[in-house]
Amino acid sequence: MRIELATTPGAAVRPNEDWTSVVLPAEGEGGVLVVLDGVTPPAGDDGCVHGVPWFTARLGGALAELSGSRRDMPLAEILAASIARTADAHRETCDLSHVRTPQATVVLARWGSDTVEHLVLSDSTLLLESPDGEVRAVLDDRLDRVPREALRSVATADALRNAEGGFFTAAADPAVAAKAVTGRTPAAEVRTLLALTDGAARWVEVFREGGWADCLALVRKNGAQELIDRVRASESADPDGVAFRRGKASDDATVTYVEL
Repeated sequence: MRIELATTPGAAVRPNEDWTSVVLPAEGEGGVLVVLDGVTPPAGDDGCVHGVPWFTARLGGALAELSGSRRDMPLAEILAASIARTADAHRETCDLSHVRTPQATVVLARWGSDTVEHLVLSDSTLLLESPDGEVRAVLDDRLDRVPREALRSVATADALRNAEGGFFTAAADPAVAAKAVTGRTPAAEVRTLLALTDGAARWVEVFREGGWADCLALVRKNGAQELIDRVRASESADPDGVAFRRGKASDDATVTYVEL
């Protein structure tokens, strides 16, 4: 088995709000991949005294522990339980009803001898490669369907956050887990998993350097950090977003690669 993880902050002056882990159970069968992309809130109050990196670490830790130890629980139930556990950790100190309470996108994949399960919530990406080289992208495209102009205002973006007709992220409400994109694939049909936060997926989605299959091939050949380095080079070549429009000049980027 080959496992590679790479993550870098979008800017040295800000903490990295992404979080990733791969868990290999002690009994030696199967494993779990977790990738979170913390949502950077607009300037101003978000009701929480802790911040996004604290939230992603708490949520990520809960997801890794439950996904690895409770194989009887579906991934959506694990996400709901992890959100509830994280909310309980700061319910007494923070306003969890605030629309911008810390939140994150989620990618979960869990594999065993028979099945590969997956869950994607919001705009991070999971790629599944079959033994014959076909690459399938698992996407939650609800954010992409929101008109760009609706996201330029804090008020209109807040109205669409974790709301029908808008987009969903893991925040403080366990019920959001039911909104995630989930599925199961026979283990014999999956040889590689690649999870990307949107900062790394820019290589495909923003800079159009190649398709998903090209992206996976690049990571296989040159490693996870190479993909991030190429994204950074493209960002540096267009620092003001003139040629390639994007919300941030440079974003946190995480790449997690597993060959089963």
